[in-house]
Amino acid sequence: MTTEHTPITGIVGLGTLGEALLRLAHEAGHEVIGVDTALDALDRTARRLKAADAARGEGADGAGRPAVTLTTDPSALSRAELVIEAVTEDEAVKKAVLGDLVARCAPGVPVLTTTTTLSVPRLAIGSGSPGSVAGLRFFTPPAAGGPVLPVHSPLASAATAAALDALVEELGLRPVAVAAPSAADADDLVLAYLNRAAILCDEGYASARDIDTAMRLGCGLPLGPLETLDLMGIDSAHAALLARWRRTGDCAFEPSPLLSRMVTAGRLGRKSGEGFAAYDELGAVVAPAAGGPGAGRARPVTRVGVVGSGAMARGIAEVMAAGGRHTVLVARGAEQAERALAAVGDSLTRRVRRGRISPAERESALARLETSTDLAALGGCDLVVEAVVEDLDAKLVLFGRLGEVCAPGTVLATTTSSLSVAACAEASGRPADVIGLHFFNPAPVMRLVELAHTAESHEDALATARTLCRDLGKTAVECPDRTGFIVNRLLFPYLGDALDLLERAGTDIAATDAAVEQGYGYPMGPFALLDTIGLDVSLAIQERLFDSFGLPELVPSQPLAELVAAGALGRKNQRGFRTGERRG
Repeated sequence: MTTEHTPITGIVGLGTLGEALLRLAHEAGHEVIGVDTALDALDRTARRLKAADAARGEGADGAGRPAVTLTTDPSALSRAELVIEAVTEDEAVKKAVLGDLVARCAPGVPVLTTTTTLSVPRLAIGSGSPGSVAGLRFFTPPAAGGPVLPVHSPLASAATAAALDALVEELGLRPVAVAAPSAADADDLVLAYLNRAAILCDEGYASARDIDTAMRLGCGLPLGPLETLDLMGIDSAHAALLARWRRTGDCAFEPSPLLSRMVTAGRLGRKSGEGFAAYDELGAVVAPAAGGPGAGRARPVTRVGVVGSGAMARGIAEVMAAGGRHTVLVARGAEQAERALAAVGDSLTRRVRRGRISPAERESALARLETSTDLAALGGCDLVVEAVVEDLDAKLVLFGRLGEVCAPGTVLATTTSSLSVAACAEASGRPADVIGLHFFNPAPVMRLVELAHTAESHEDALATARTLCRDLGKTAVECPDRTGFIVNRLLFPYLGDALDLLERAGTDIAATDAAVEQGYGYPMGPFALLDTIGLDVSLAIQERLFDSFGLPELVPSQPLAELVAAGALGRKNQRGFRTGERRG
């Protein structure tokens, strides 16, 4: 009778990355030896292992699983059959650690480095045993089913390469096929975006929760930017940004002062139990205490007006009518009104076919929707949403009329995300009633609404909008009136950074998109997303953001402007960055 062999794996460095690898190896049935010079890292890892075992019902000692040894003594690694180095991203430190590991372990024992920016062959040579060294490149801390780029050094032996591939499979990781330069570009794009989110939070523009919610729901991201920073480890992200800033001088990588303060205070994210959120021993978010009611008092909303007949106006009218509100859609002319009503009917029919609503619900929604060409029809509405062309002069004229025809106390909302809500409020003659309600397209599908307030917006108007969004199944995030609000203010500098890559010879936009999608789990890479938004729309947003803030990171892209001038608009006319490709 034979006994199944238990692999013995060493992990050196128990920061965010090393601890995650240790837990994965332990859960995969490996005997694990964890080494770190910091006693607090050893203590934290031990506590979390016990908590995870207890959560699985295995008792505090993890009975039935192979042993885990946590120590400051690297000589314990002499028994290891494979060792993973997960120390700080510093070439001298990594070379020293790899050299020490090669000397301590038996000849031929594979040693894997987790470097993300350094050359694996160079590190392998520096170790003194290049045939023993390969790489595991992670985009975010490893998790079962998560992505990893196995780096097969050309100097590594066949046995080392085979051990690398076997470990990836045993730990349940998902290998991705991404070229190293594209992976580095993806890291740079995402790190700069995360840094800007921390800056936005530090400014007090929006809460950490609202920033994360906005980017998750508005862009379909798996995690918000501040959640991602907590997962990566605030210190790890800070170090990665600092290294890039020193190397490139690019101010996009200058670490946010907030991140620096958090590192100093020991608020390192999930691994320390506190970052932008608080976490328990298993790394789950500890829900904050529920806040009290706002100062405002929500007004009843039973009748809603929508001004406009384009895609956004039709979508909002559909949301309101399907949500049980009698809805009046006011268009410029009878023909536009008829087309809008037909489009809403077609959209509701598609929802019936997909099983999202019943035929009876479709008919009820249409029965609650009426159209008009006269703004006076809005006189009995409790809330009116403007969704006309994105032109400030047109909006100002409209809000002047709304201030005249709508009843006192009617909440007046604009769907703009780039023009001044305050200017619309002033034009209405009743600024306390005016707010921004930025729905995302398509409004019936997208849950996110950015709720913007001016200095004069009354709390009752805001409370009314919050309650309405909640009742309609939407999630509202709040911010002051400022160009771009949350989503576009963070999204378009990221897209601008991607466009800057076009200035560099050899950029592979498909590979960059693949690295962002596969490495970070984003639904689209930046170039595919530009095509989806529309190149002309993207250029217009870049121009408005730059006009408002004048920051170098917001300078409109010259290549994008040239493409738009040549008639390339993206997906809408199948001329853009990726529109000619068949994407799986």
